[in-house]
Amino acid sequence: MADKNQVAKKAPEKERDITVVNIVVSTSLEHDIPLEKMAATLSNTEYNPEQFPGLVIRIREPKTSALIFSSGKVVCTGARSMQKVEESIAKIIKSLEKIGIKITIKPIIKIQNIVASGSVGRDLNLNVLAMKLENTEYEPEQFPGLVYKLAAAKATFLLFSNGKIVCTGTKSEDGVHNALDMLIANLDKVK
Repeated sequence: MADKNQVAKKAPEKERDITVVNIVVSTSLEHDIPLEKMAATLSNTEYNPEQFPGLVIRIREPKTSALIFSSGKVVCTGARSMQKVEESIAKIIKSLEKIGIKITIKPIIKIQNIVASGSVGRDLNLNVLAMKLENTEYEPEQFPGLVYKLAAAKATFLLFSNGKIVCTGTKSEDGVHNALDMLIANLDKVK
């Protein structure tokens, strides 16, 4: 009997399986950036102003990419934690020093979006969920996942029949976990 109780206690833990896989942030370095000079000097950049006004810089460690605009605005993507975001921004600032640009401010970093993936720990009948949950889109001929917009959490989920999920739209790790709690509560109502 004790073993069954242990199994029952472990089930909710499995439902809470979600991990941040991408944080998208924006910031301003509050300094004009000579993108052509940056592209000519640094090997880890791509710049094609005829196609897009921003320069792409790829950072190996932590593995991130950033768009840098001549205005000093930066959009960084690929980090899995705020610490990695800050490391990436610091490396961008260090790269700018190589071309004579000294950034004297500490940039204010604003989270634009967090993407997390995980599992709800159970199989999902997407046909039933599409009919019983509001704000869903499900076209299995085009995509195997159900899109569920959870307005109360300002989050959008992709739900798959094997219980795997992707959450996007939140702006904090707490927001991810709150959205997951709401999702599980809504799934529990649909039986």
